Amino acid sequence: MMPVVQLLRAALKHAGNRPPRCVMQTTSAVHGVRTHASSCTDGDKPKVLITGGLGQLGVGLAKSLRRRFGKFNVILSDIRKPPNHVYNNGPFIFSDILDYKNLREIVVNNNISWLVHYSAVLSAVGEHNVALAKEVNITGFHNILDIANEHGLRVFVPSTIGAFGPSSPKDPTPDLCVQRPRTIYGVSKVHAELMGEYYHQRYGLDFRCLRYPGIISADSQPGGGTTDYAVQIFHAAVKSGHFKCNLRSDTRLPMMYIDDCIRATMEFLEAPDDVLVSRTYNINAMSFTPQDLTCEIQKVLSDFKVTYNADPVRQAIADGWPKALEDSAARQDWGWKHEYDLPQLVQTMLTHITLGNKLARAF
Repeated sequence: MMPVVQLLRAALKHAGNRPPRCVMQTTSAVHGVRTHASSCTDGDKPKVLITGGLGQLGVGLAKSLRRRFGKFNVILSDIRKPPNHVYNNGPFIFSDILDYKNLREIVVNNNISWLVHYSAVLSAVGEHNVALAKEVNITGFHNILDIANEHGLRVFVPSTIGAFGPSSPKDPTPDLCVQRPRTIYGVSKVHAELMGEYYHQRYGLDFRCLRYPGIISADSQPGGGTTDYAVQIFHAAVKSGHFKCNLRSDTRLPMMYIDDCIRATMEFLEAPDDVLVSRTYNINAMSFTPQDLTCEIQKVLSDFKVTYNADPVRQAIADGWPKALEDSAARQDWGWKHEYDLPQLVQTMLTHITLGNKLARAF
């Protein structure tokens, strides 16, 4: 490691050393159950609020957090009505991150101590509606940041490979480098990274951020991201045996199976503050092209066919992103280690989707 990077990381570690924060204990009611919980996260179980909880990651993270901290200590929220199985699995409430008063009331009434902020407009959708992306990704984030700071919360905000741009090193992309993204989604995520780090240094806010690669899950529908092809392709392989890919066959991007992503998030949330040299970390698992993924699927489904018709907007976005993320800092500082490689990903996804389809037909 270069000396200048060592100095930067040492300075960040020094800035991160501070005592744990607590807020006053209150009584809350969720789904008719009254609970009492301290928000001193070092000694007791935290009370967690997840915004944007009906997206790709929220439901899975809520399930893991509830196993760890108890069903009623994790509140899932969104502006949409949840499906019955989500509503019945634990506390769910309406929460609009653009409504500062409502969000603040939720935090106070439910004695929240950790805030996981998943609400966002993703890359391709954001380019078609910049005004909405600005409002949700920047104004909504400011509401989250100010409320977290006011009430002494631990706040987790995911970032993305989209936070890098064409001038960033691509293979691999380090934690600290030129970023300069060219999408409103990427710009908003760099803004979030820097504002969170500023609040940490200026006010002592326990801000934590992971730069996610493309996340692949069999249980959720794509939400408008450029890496969504790597989810859609599995459903097409099982359902029709043919897939039309909206990226070029040689477009290499970093990816991760959702179980690894959720585990990384859990481990990072629980990591002691004094081991975190940085507030923002890359995490990585595998990198592949659509052609690589197709070949691996064809080892199981030999008749599967893919055609390529690159969408200009998505292809331009992908061309500016990393081919791989360098994540040695996460592995060194808090012990991150991925479990799923490409063959394991393909076997797992095809098994889950095939089983899910069989169950759906049975009922």
